[in-house]
Amino acid sequence: MSILSPSILAADAMNLQRDLTDTALQGAKWLHIDVMDGLFVPNLSFGYTTVQGIRRFSDLVLDVHLMIEKPIRYVEHFCKAGADYLTIHVEADSPENTKAAIEKIRAMGVKPGIVVKPKTPAEAIAQYIPMVDMVLVMTVEPGFGGQKFMADMMPKVKKLRQMIDEMNPACYLEVDGGVDLENAGICKENGANVLVAGSAFYKAADKKAFVAQIEQD
Repeated sequence: MSILSPSILAADAMNLQRDLTDTALQGAKWLHIDVMDGLFVPNLSFGYTTVQGIRRFSDLVLDVHLMIEKPIRYVEHFCKAGADYLTIHVEADSPENTKAAIEKIRAMGVKPGIVVKPKTPAEAIAQYIPMVDMVLVMTVEPGFGGQKFMADMMPKVKKLRQMIDEMNPACYLEVDGGVDLENAGICKENGANVLVAGSAFYKAADKKAFVAQIEQD
C-alpha cells in the first residue's frame, strides 16, 4: 500500500495546529516536515522546536526532511524532538559524516533516510541503501513549495527501486516535489511507495478523497 505524507510547508502557518488536526481527520497517517537552513537551500523554514511542538499534540508519523548543511550537527536534536523518520541529503556533507549521521539517527531509535536532489545520480547513494529505512528522491529542486513536478526523475526512481529491492527490500522509496493526483500514478508505477504532497493536498476540495486516491494501489 502507498502512503501519503502531506507537507506542512503548504499548510497555513498562522493556523498550523488547526491544519494538522484536520490532516489527521482527513485520513493521513504521516506528516512531512521540511527543515531548511538558508544555506543548503535558498529558503528558511522549520526547526527542531517545531517538530517538538507538533509531537506534543500529534500521533502522526513525523517524516522530517533535513535540507541543511552538515546535518550531523543537528540530527540528535531532531531525534529528541520526536521525528519518526529523519532523512538527510547525500550532497550535504562528506561520506564519512553522512554515514556517522545515519548511525547516530539509528542509535537514537529513529529511522534514518537518505535524499538525492534532481541532479544527483542514483549511484551516489548506493552505499547507504543497506543502512536506511527510506530513500527520498526530489522531483523538484529543493527549497520552495509549489514547483512543477519533474517527470524526468522517473527513471531514477525506477533505478532506485531496483537497487532497494536488491539491497534492502523493507526500505521505503519516497518522492517529494510537485506530486498531485495526475502524476501520483507514474510515481507508484516506477516504484515509489511514499508520496509527499503539499499544495495539492492542502488546496484539495476533498482532502479525504485525495488521501484515498493516493494510497490506493
